[in-house]
Amino acid sequence: MTSFDPARYLPDDLLARIHDRAAVHDRENTFPHDDLDELRAAGYLGVLVPEAAGGAGLSLAEVSLLQQRLAGAAPATALAVNMHLVWTGVAKVLRDRGIDDLAFVEDAAAAGEVFAFGISEAGNDLVLFGSDTVAEPDGEGGYAFTGTKIFTSLSPVWQHLGVHGLDSTSSDGPKMVFAFLDRSDAVVTRDDWDTLGMRGTQSRTTELRGAHAPGERVVRRIDPGPQPDPLVFGIFSVFEILLASVYTGVARRALDLAVEAATSRRSKKTGTTYANDPDIRWRVADMALAYEALPPQLASLARDVDDLADHGPRWFSLLSGVKHRAVTTAKDVVDDAILVGGGAAYFTRNELSRLYRDVLAGMFHPSDAESAHSTAASAWLGPVTA
Repeated sequence: MTSFDPARYLPDDLLARIHDRAAVHDRENTFPHDDLDELRAAGYLGVLVPEAAGGAGLSLAEVSLLQQRLAGAAPATALAVNMHLVWTGVAKVLRDRGIDDLAFVEDAAAAGEVFAFGISEAGNDLVLFGSDTVAEPDGEGGYAFTGTKIFTSLSPVWQHLGVHGLDSTSSDGPKMVFAFLDRSDAVVTRDDWDTLGMRGTQSRTTELRGAHAPGERVVRRIDPGPQPDPLVFGIFSVFEILLASVYTGVARRALDLAVEAATSRRSKKTGTTYANDPDIRWRVADMALAYEALPPQLASLARDVDDLADHGPRWFSLLSGVKHRAVTTAKDVVDDAILVGGGAAYFTRNELSRLYRDVLAGMFHPSDAESAHSTAASAWLGPVTA
């Protein structure tokens, strides 16, 4: 068996161009259209799509490595593309389990079409298990969605938006409805993305004003609340693993920049590089020890999803845990890298300054710290009793 080579799908010259553009998009608060065009031409939008459907047929574990590599060049580009890859990853999770409900996602992604993730809603800490968006049945199997979604990455370019909403009219009780919308006049994107970091994602607010999904694009009607539907598992597992991959890539880039700074900066006091300073050596070592724990965890969990491992109810604490550890570790690593880099890192022109702002976004993605701790506590202690 040959080892996986991420450079085959993300060659060094492509990454160099993406890296060089990242500072511009951050400074100008613009979407990286050139990055997406080059990634599309390289077949990146279809890396999780089966070869038979025109994709690369990669595993989730392999794409996790790719997203770590891409995030090292441009975190915002990696995070934006992540949201497309989530849906192709969900399609793969379902197909691996004998369910082809998202075959249309695979076909469109292989053709270079872009999917976005329209699940997040302001104040909705139920996330996948509830929604403030109204899903109104059209009587023919389709639904009209009315509500507001936030943090919709890829807003300037997506062609298909995966959403959820609540149908309260069903005779068999309320149902969560998951469906895919195409762009239309009933989908309004606000130009409101002006943030501290991750500016290139252009994750704008999206208003659904009776946006219609026909019956063939309605992929689930399920009860609200936690439950074992494969679609829910697919979204949660792929979302958490690929998010953790992006922030793991940020941590690696910050570590590399810290090493570069330590080996190039010279001390007036000692006349040698800071790489010989015992305090700097300890700090870089601490960063490395923290970072090096992340890739093996991601590889293990991603392989378990690929191999249909059964962790039962433990899945949710394992997945939310790896995402939480990745973002908190990445933040700590970037903090230390700033200190190793010295005062130069405080200037906005310094890449570490951008990473310092970008990494903060990880705290706001599901599962947040509170949710991750609650899930882990329930896994180990059981539910809260009266």
